[in-house]
Amino acid sequence: MRNAFLIAYDVADPKRLRRTYQKMLGFGDPLQYSVFYCELSPMEKQLLQEALWEILHPQEDRLMIVHLGPPRSAPGRRVEFWGKPPIGPSTREPLVI
Repeated sequence: MRNAFLIAYDVADPKRLRRTYQKMLGFGDPLQYSVFYCELSPMEKQLLQEALWEILHPQEDRLMIVHLGPPRSAPGRRVEFWGKPPIGPSTREPLVI
């Protein structure tokens, strides 16, 4: 079963920041700088966490994962935006490993 997640990160080093952003693009859609909306199966979530911990330095960087529940349960009611609208969902294909 897939679940929706809001993932935000704070990466101190510019090189690691770029690598983190590129890795996140394979798993979700950017909402704003360093914040992504992802719909992941348990296996995809595990793969994402493993990939990010190869990049991030826990002593300097921070990662936050917010579980939003099933994707069809109206995530818009849980996440509120003010100002410029977020980037819409992409048309990317699911990640197949």
